[in-house]
Amino acid sequence: MQKSPRLKLFVMMALEFFIWGAWLPLIFGYLPSLGFTPGEQAWILNAFPIAAIVGMFFSNQFADRNFAAEKFLAFSHLVGGAAMIGLAFTKSFWPFFGLMLVHCLLYVPTISITNSIAFASMKDAQKEFGIVRMGGTVGWILAAWPFTFILVDWAKVHDANPQGLIAWLGAVLSSGLTGAALKAATVWTFIVAGVASFALAAFSFALPHTPPKKKTEGAAENFAWLEAIKLLKHPFILVLWLVTLVDSFVHNCYFNWTGSFLGAAVKDGGVGIPGNWIMPVMSVGQLAEILTMFVLGVTLKKFGWRTTLIVGVLGHTARFAVYALFPQPPELIILVQVLHGICYAFFFATVYIFVDAYFPKDARTSAQGLFNVMILGAGALLANSICPYLSQKVFTQGGVTNFHGLFLVPMICSFAAAIALALFFRPPATPAPDNSGH
Repeated sequence: MQKSPRLKLFVMMALEFFIWGAWLPLIFGYLPSLGFTPGEQAWILNAFPIAAIVGMFFSNQFADRNFAAEKFLAFSHLVGGAAMIGLAFTKSFWPFFGLMLVHCLLYVPTISITNSIAFASMKDAQKEFGIVRMGGTVGWILAAWPFTFILVDWAKVHDANPQGLIAWLGAVLSSGLTGAALKAATVWTFIVAGVASFALAAFSFALPHTPPKKKTEGAAENFAWLEAIKLLKHPFILVLWLVTLVDSFVHNCYFNWTGSFLGAAVKDGGVGIPGNWIMPVMSVGQLAEILTMFVLGVTLKKFGWRTTLIVGVLGHTARFAVYALFPQPPELIILVQVLHGICYAFFFATVYIFVDAYFPKDARTSAQGLFNVMILGAGALLANSICPYLSQKVFTQGGVTNFHGLFLVPMICSFAAAIALALFFRPPATPAPDNSGH
């Protein structure tokens, strides 16, 4: 009986993060190609973090208390998938922003909802969540690899006239789109994401039933997020919450800039990766994340919360140091992508498990939302507002970006965050008592 729910939870996570992983990596280079200003780009990119903040104060609360989680998941992905497909056919700013906002307002709460479904169906969260959440990693990887066959210069393949399957595959994989053609073909990322969203909407009805939380008496308790916010009075939770903001900012710098860095010509300080290989190269981090998720439970038990979190943050420092100082050879940049998986598992996944362990049972879903405000909201909002300006205005002169200076920004921020954790994050040996009486 236990294997079947875990398999379903794994597939749920895979589809959930396939959707996000399909459209996110290339949108940062696609938006400028539509003629959007850095300010307009920031508005579109910030639809996601805005939705995370709205989700904290409305969507998560609304979903928690009024709907079975799996039904909310189905509705959100049905409507959100339609909005995502609409983006493929939209070139004007306001319609594009509107469709992205609709998608994000419906999608972002499902990240907390899928966590809630998973935790409600598991007996030992520390042991099982890493494996279940690994489904999200697999989904993100699966979202990247089809584009090695979608973002291809087929005219070049035809001209090569390869003979036989092996030769044909070689021609396809070595004929990635570049420049304007790559930007134009990016519309396929929205179509693929939309189809995956429809698939998860259908699959949601096969998930374990997770009924809505009952309201408890008392005005404050009717707003579960207020209960979560009250726990910020504990210094160790407040420190982690603020460090999460910095780590999320750094994490989103990676997404804002890595695709352009990988695709930029070597003579311009980039790595020179062909367009159809940019997403697979970025997915190397998710491959490493799979291994890290397997050992996360053991790592937490052996080294504790603080050391695990610090290693996760320092992973960003090391990766951006390599970006800034050693952009060549390409093999080194590809290899250093493995740190992305360590950064995610040892920090963000650990934060989710920590919240489940330290927050009272009746506020855990909203507590997940509280940290998602930083992970998916404020940190991303900060990065998406600053990154287009920094990369296109401050660190770009004459059409050439100074990647060295650009990547020193997140490198320094992440190092400071690791120091803050080392000095000020001191959780008690045992979690606070569960005020729900359980």
